[in-house]
Amino acid sequence: MNPPGPRPSRAALPTPRVRRLGLVPYEPTWRRMQAFTDTRTPATPDELWALSHPPVFTLGQQGRREHLLAPGTIPVVQIDRGGHVTYHGPGQLVIYPLLDLRRLRLGVRELVSALEQAVIDILDGYGVVARARREAPGVYVGEAKIAALGLRVRRGCSYHGLALNVAMDLEPFGRINPCGYPGLAVTQLRAASALPVTPEAVCEALLQALIARLGLPAPAP
Repeated sequence: MNPPGPRPSRAALPTPRVRRLGLVPYEPTWRRMQAFTDTRTPATPDELWALSHPPVFTLGQQGRREHLLAPGTIPVVQIDRGGHVTYHGPGQLVIYPLLDLRRLRLGVRELVSALEQAVIDILDGYGVVARARREAPGVYVGEAKIAALGLRVRRGCSYHGLALNVAMDLEPFGRINPCGYPGLAVTQLRAASALPVTPEAVCEALLQALIARLGLPAPAP
C-alpha cells in the first residue's frame, strides 16, 4: 500500500487514544483488535494499546510448526499477522498501533520503519546502540533481537504491532526458532543497558517516541 500525496499535518488528524491495559490474555485482545478494525469508520480516532501478555507463543501467517521446538505447556495461538513464530510473556512491552493508514497516508514499509525507529530512539536513551535489518524486520543489539514486529493491514487499517523485551524470562525463546531463524539470539533491555530499567518508564518513553515518529498529535495526559 503506497498512499499518494503528502502526509497530513498533525492539526488535521484526530487525537489518538492511548490505552494502558496491563497484563491481558492474548486471544481476547487479538479478537478485540479485529473487532475494532472491522467496525471503525473514517472518523474513528486511532488507538495505541500498551500491554503485556501471559506466556504464549504466536504463529503468524508464514509460520511453520517445525519452528516450535518444545513449546511444553505454553499455549500456541495461530494468528493472522505476518511473520513467523514468537513468544510473549510478562516483562515484555507490547504496543499495538491501531491506525488508519489511508488517513495518515502511510505505507506499510513506512509504518514498519516508524516502529523500528521508535524503539531505536528509546534504546539510545538507555545507552544501547541498536539497528534495524531490512531483510529481517525488528530491532537488534549486535546480532541479538530485542524487539519483534508483526502486522496485519485490513480495510486500510493496521493492527498487531511490536514487542520489546524489557525485563523478562527469556528461556521460552529457546523453545522456538524465533521469527523462523534457527539459533537467533534474543536479548532484553535489562541486560543491554547499564541504567535502571522499569517497565513503566520504558512504556511511556516508547509511546512518546512512536507518536512522534508517526506524526500523530500528542494525546492529553
